[in-house]
Amino acid sequence: MDRRSFINSSGLLALSLPAAKLLDRVPARIKNYGIQLYMVRDEMEKDAPGTLAKLGKMGYTEIESYGGNKGIFWGMPNTDFKKLAADNGLTLISSHYNDSDMAFEKQVALAAQIGMKYLICPWKGPQKSIDDFKRIADEFNIKGEICKKHGLRYGYHPHDYPYKKIDGQLPIDVLLENTDKDLVYYQMDFYYTVTEGQNPQHYLTKYKDRFTLCHMRDVLKHRLLAGSKDESACDLGQGIINYPHLLNIARKNGMAHFFVEQSRYFHETPLQSAAINARYMKNLRLV
Repeated sequence: MDRRSFINSSGLLALSLPAAKLLDRVPARIKNYGIQLYMVRDEMEKDAPGTLAKLGKMGYTEIESYGGNKGIFWGMPNTDFKKLAADNGLTLISSHYNDSDMAFEKQVALAAQIGMKYLICPWKGPQKSIDDFKRIADEFNIKGEICKKHGLRYGYHPHDYPYKKIDGQLPIDVLLENTDKDLVYYQMDFYYTVTEGQNPQHYLTKYKDRFTLCHMRDVLKHRLLAGSKDESACDLGQGIINYPHLLNIARKNGMAHFFVEQSRYFHETPLQSAAINARYMKNLRLV
C-alpha cells in the first residue's frame, strides 16, 4: 500500500473528525509524558541545569537522554545528573547510547546504578540484505541479555529504513520475529511508521508489549500526500496523526513511556516547540 492509499483508507489519521470532538469523548489522559533531550541539545550543551528547569516547568515529568558530545549524563557523574533531573521534577527513564562512548556493559552498569529503565540502540542504518538484519537481531539478543543481567531493558528505535522492503521483506518484521520478546523492546517512532505508509496500530496490537516506548511528532498533510522525499514534521496537533486514538491503543498494548521529539522548527525555537508539545500532551484526551 502506498502512502496516499494509506492516508485515504486508514482510520488512524485525524483527517475528518475535528480535534475538539476527539478531545471531548473520554477523559483518559497520559499523565507522565517526556521529552528526548536531543530535541533541545544546543540548549543542554550551553546550560543543562537551566534547560532541565524549563522542561520541568513546562509539565514534562520524564526525560530520555542520548549519547551526545558529553555522553548520556552530559559530562556529569551519573548520580549527579539523576539528582539534577529529579530536582526539576524529571525522571531519567532511558537513553539512546553511542557505541563509541565507552564499553557497552559499562554504560549498562552506570544506567542501572541510578535506576534507569532502558538503554536504546538509536541507529543501525540501511543494510544490504535481510540476512544483515537477522545478524543485527542476534546482536540485540546478546545486548538484551547483558541489560537483563543488570536489571535494565534493552531497546531499539527504528527510523525509516526498517520499514523499507529488502529481499521482499520488511526489516522491522524480521527484527521483531528474530528478537526475544523478553530481552528486546522497541521504541515506536510514529512519524516514521506513518510516513513510510505502515499502520502503527497493526504493530502495536500484533506485537503486544514489545513497543513499550515511543517518540512523537506530527506530519504535515500536504507534504505527505505530495510524496515528498523530505517529509515535514510539525508540532503535535498540527498535523494528521491521530494521537488521541493511537496513544490509547499503545497504552492498552504495553506502551508506558511517551517522549516528544520534534526535529524541525518553523517560527519557533526548540524550547518554544517543547512548550507547544507539552501543552498538547497536557490537554490530550485518549479515545
